[in-house]
Amino acid sequence: MFIPARIIPMPATSSNPKVYASAVGRRKSSIVVARLIPGSGKVVVNGQPAEIYFNHNPATLVKLDRPFQTTAVTKYDVVVTARGGGNIGQLDAVVLAISRALVKIKEDHRSPLRKLGLLTRDSRIRQRRMVGMGGKSRRRKQSPKR
Repeated sequence: MFIPARIIPMPATSSNPKVYASAVGRRKSSIVVARLIPGSGKVVVNGQPAEIYFNHNPATLVKLDRPFQTTAVTKYDVVVTARGGGNIGQLDAVVLAISRALVKIKEDHRSPLRKLGLLTRDSRIRQRRMVGMGGKSRRRKQSPKR
């Protein structure tokens, strides 16, 4: 089934932004496209600020800033289009996409991001349900004791 991508408006801070780099990040069933635009360091996810989109959780904002703190770059705004999965999967996909975009801008960013594991795609996905397992992937049917 084809699902058309939603049009996400650009932040109101810039009238005609030039996209410096864009990259795709994936995690579980989340797919994210991140675009880096010259700016002040704001992150907008699906038209909302990242603080609101990721439920005001300070731990997620720390994780979201890791690529920028590692490379000491703060001069880009990030516009993100996220689809599929849940909050944590989308957050990890956003971090991967931002890291990949920073490497596209400057190849020197590769080694510090690689050392922290921010350029590695986490390939773990949900295990499929098994036949005869009571509708779950690892559950077994209870055996009678006597």
